[in-house]
Amino acid sequence: MGKIIAGINMTLDGFCDHTYGIADDELHQHYSELLGNIGTILYGRITYQLMEYWPPVVKNPTGNHAIDEFAVIMDSVPKIVFSRTLKKVGWESARIATRSFEDEVLALKQQSDKDILIGSPSLIVAARELNLVDQYQLCVHPVIVGKGLRLFNNIGDMTLLKLVKTKIFGSGAIVLYYEPVENTAGSVQ
Repeated sequence: MGKIIAGINMTLDGFCDHTYGIADDELHQHYSELLGNIGTILYGRITYQLMEYWPPVVKNPTGNHAIDEFAVIMDSVPKIVFSRTLKKVGWESARIATRSFEDEVLALKQQSDKDILIGSPSLIVAARELNLVDQYQLCVHPVIVGKGLRLFNNIGDMTLLKLVKTKIFGSGAIVLYYEPVENTAGSVQ
């Protein structure tokens, strides 16, 4: 079984917004490598609609190798969208979730040895609450915006994490790789 990875871009002051990150070639290459090992991406409606930027890039490449390569990989990875308002999606590699979030994730985990990427703040929080996350990959950009959606807003209990790896980019962005710490009884805290 693959890992369930909660991956998101965020600002130094803790806000999640892909549009505030430093989307240079190095970052696109990093995400191309990550997506190459992903079997399915899980998105909420807002993030899914933001990512709909990429299919037109596949049809009309920019000429930038890193961006165009990312677009092709992003276009090909299967996506499941969790939404109460969307009834259909136009992206060929996407579908609307038909089961609860927990049931979809558990079924995907049983069906494939590839990793599952959760890429929306609300779904990351839901997965955390269900103790489904095997690894957090938080890409912190050296940007302070002072507004927006915080990733772990209104969390009622604590989760202990262990830093297992870091990756620093030339832009000053850093990916922090964390895994949940198990307590002595074997359950995740």
